[in-house]
Amino acid sequence: MAADSHAVLENYLASLAFERGLADNTIKAYRRDLRQYLQFVGEDPVGAAAVGPFLEWLAELGLSPESVARKLAAVKGFHRFLCEEENAPSDPTVGIASPKRRARLPKALTTEEVFALLATPAEDTVAGRRDAALLEFLYSTGCRVSEAVGLDLGRLDIEEGTALVTGKGSRQRITLLGGAARMAVGSWLLDRLELARGRTDAVFLNLRGTRLSRNGAWGIVKKAAIRAGLVADRVSPHVLRHSAATHMVEGGADLRAVQEILGHASLSTTEVYTRISPGYLHEVYLLSHPRSR
Repeated sequence: MAADSHAVLENYLASLAFERGLADNTIKAYRRDLRQYLQFVGEDPVGAAAVGPFLEWLAELGLSPESVARKLAAVKGFHRFLCEEENAPSDPTVGIASPKRRARLPKALTTEEVFALLATPAEDTVAGRRDAALLEFLYSTGCRVSEAVGLDLGRLDIEEGTALVTGKGSRQRITLLGGAARMAVGSWLLDRLELARGRTDAVFLNLRGTRLSRNGAWGIVKKAAIRAGLVADRVSPHVLRHSAATHMVEGGADLRAVQEILGHASLSTTEVYTRISPGYLHEVYLLSHPRSR
């Protein structure tokens, strides 16, 4: 790498540090990635037109799509800087798309691991009954943690075993509570009435009597994982959601029904998925979910 190229690179990194306040480790990662890029394209980064071959070379080295995407992001930022601050005539990264990143699903827990997790809360304390209700609700319904902590009393029907939750994009759906969840949540509601004292409609509360936060829910799940002897880093509310979906599919549930139950969506969901009757969803749930009864 030529001395001039090195000076330009350091000017760019300085701008990242002072103007965007990036951390030292982030700056070091940018420096490493961009030095590799400049060594590949030669001594004239301003006129470099080898971005495509550089990406191909990275792929040939066996780098993951995530790593290639990270390096490309650094290169794009560098070329924008060259155009804005160094009067480069053009940006060779324009129109170059990042490689598709692999979708990473968390590894589902086994049913034995989930049942061990659900058995950890102490039934003789208010906190324990609240924790049991939340854990059973998350696994039974497959709800997102935001849907659980956002649930209000008026949208919960313990007798019918249903809850109207609000998901991504403010989309609402009716989700189902199995027998274990109905019992746990029903027991918690007696404590909840005393804690809330009419101050909130939230179903799940912290011990101060206000709505449980997402972080609070995460903490409950992590604490239960540790008590169950599981690796805490493997367990989260989203892992419980993923586990519920996996166990229903393993139990023979139709994938479309599971997507409807969990409120899964994509850009083409509305056009692609067939609408499924609530009665059919309930039947699928009863037959396939390990905690449905």
